Amino acid sequence: MYNWNTDTSKWNKRSDSYRIWEIEQLVNFGLNGEKLDFNLIKRYWPRLSLDPQRKIFLELLLWPERF
Repeated sequence: MYNWNTDTSKWNKRSDSYRIWEIEQLVNFGLNGEKLDFNLIKRYWPRLSLDPQRKIFLELLLWPERF
């Protein structure tokens, strides 16, 4: 993933905050050929700050039995 507005070189790539930030960037601003890891999304779901419409769509994909 390419991000022009954040210096990620000093960020611990295994930290929860980095993973949450990366998921939010991918979902809100485009995947750019990358794939989402649904297990990570499920793990961090309550802490994700996503576009409301995209969050509803992802919720439908992740937990179809709710609908």
